[in-house]
Formats: sequence, structure tokens, C-alpha cells
Amino acid sequence: MRFKIIAFALLASIAVLFSATSMLYSVQNAVSQLCISLKSMLPVVAMMMLVLAGVIYAAGQILGAETRARANVWATACLTGALIAILIVVVAQPVLQMIYADAGTISCDGT
Repeated sequence: MRFKIIAFALLASIAVLFSATSMLYSVQNAVSQLCISLKSMLPVVAMMMLVLAGVIYAAGQILGAETRARANVWATACLTGALIAILIVVVAQPVLQMIYADAGTISCDGT
């Protein structure tokens, strides 16, 4: 009876070790895919926000004073969002690399 318990505990610990290794590999792949997605999607979003900010600002200049002030706030918010998106693209790989240093290298260029 004691042998069965020890054998079961040994097999369970080996199974946990193998699943942890494969889970670590899948976490590394998931983080790499996240980084690739960020680097491919956020520059497009940032450019669209810059264009939208220009359109909102230009439209606000045509309209009345209250709408002009509101349009300036909206355009500033779009510019801030575009700046944050660009900052995320620049900082994503080093931050993810630092967080997941034990998992190995995080690839953000699709290789």
C-alpha cells in the first residue's frame, strides 16, 4: 500500500514537471504572439488616430466657438492616444523580455 502511494506521488510529480515545461513553452509562444500583434496593429491604429485628430481639429475650426473648444479637446485626446500607442510599440518587447526572462527570448518580429 505504501509503495502504491509513493509510486503515485512520483508519477504525479513527474506529470506536473512535464506539464509545467510545456505550459512555460506555451506561455512564451502566447507572449511572442501578443508582441507580434502589438507591433503589427498599433502603428496602424496610431496613424488612424493622427488622421482622425486632424479631421476633428479642422472640422472644429469651421464651427462655432463652443464646438471648436470641444473639437480641440477631442483632437488632443486622439493625439494622446496615438502617442501612447507608439510608446507601447517601442516599449513592448523590452518589457515583455524583462518579465518573461526565465521563459527564454520573446520574439516580436515573427521569427
